[in-house]
This record gives sequence, structure tokens and C-alpha cells, in this order.
Amino acid sequence: MNVDITYRTDVRLSDRDDVRQLVESTGFFSEAEVGIAVELVEENLSKGLQSGYLFLFGELTGRIIGYTCFGPVPATMSSYDIYWLAVHIDFRRLGIGKSLMVKTEEAIEKQGGQHIYIETSSRDQYRTTRMFHRACGYRKEAVLKDFYAPGDDKVIYVKAIRP
Repeated sequence: MNVDITYRTDVRLSDRDDVRQLVESTGFFSEAEVGIAVELVEENLSKGLQSGYLFLFGELTGRIIGYTCFGPVPATMSSYDIYWLAVHIDFRRLGIGKSLMVKTEEAIEKQGGQHIYIETSSRDQYRTTRMFHRACGYRKEAVLKDFYAPGDDKVIYVKAIRP
């Protein structure tokens, strides 16, 4: 990767609009899904760590070009969800997603996480997303038929980061 990215975990008020713009740029998400991404930023802004939503932002010259949102799964000892991993359309295929994934996994491990879960759609549009998860060492754990809509299954991946 030839992109000099800086990373931060603090959430800023301006991140609401930046996350909206980034998620919209991907062309993958519905208006409702974009709204959820922004809501998680707002939840962190209002409640901090108590929100359960943690963030890692990748920036290039002060512009967010990718991010993850993750957090501990309530009522578990060491399980975490990665709720969002998105890279701006202008910066895809440069290794930024992989870098964000590695840094997110490191942050989760530092917090005592042992298992990470990621979910995605079975729609063909998400084929490259599923390939990405597998390439990052995640294995398909479950498929929930017709979860999002008829013919649109929820595919759940898991990765153990500590035995």
C-alpha cells in the first residue's frame, strides 16, 4: 500500500457527516443502513465507551477514507462484533480495508477479545465482501435464511484471535 494513512479512535462531531458520505460512496448500503451507521457515531458521541460502539478511523490528510465500528457483544466474556468496515470508493483496492481489519483485530485483542463476528448479506453484490472476510482469516459460521429479505440470507463469519 502506497497510501500514508493515519489512524485515530476518538470520535468527533464532524464524523457524523464524514461517515455518512463515506458509507454512501460505497454504493452498497440503503438509506436506512446509512442512517444506522450515522446513529452509531451519534451513540458514541452521546455515551462514549458506555455506548458499546468503538471506532477506528483511517485518514489521509485529515479526510476519513475508511473506518470500522466494533464492540463487545453484550453478556459475553470475550466476543466482539465488527458492525461496520467501509472504505471510500475512491480508495478501494489499496489495502486500506485489510489494514483497518488488522488494526481493529489488534484493538479487540488488547481489550481481551477472543472471538470476532462479522455478518454480511448473501446477495451477489456482497460476493467480494465475503471473499474479503475469508481472505482475512474468517470462516463462515452460520447462514440465516431469508434474514434481510426473501432470498437475502445473513452470513455470519467468525475468527478466533486467541485460543
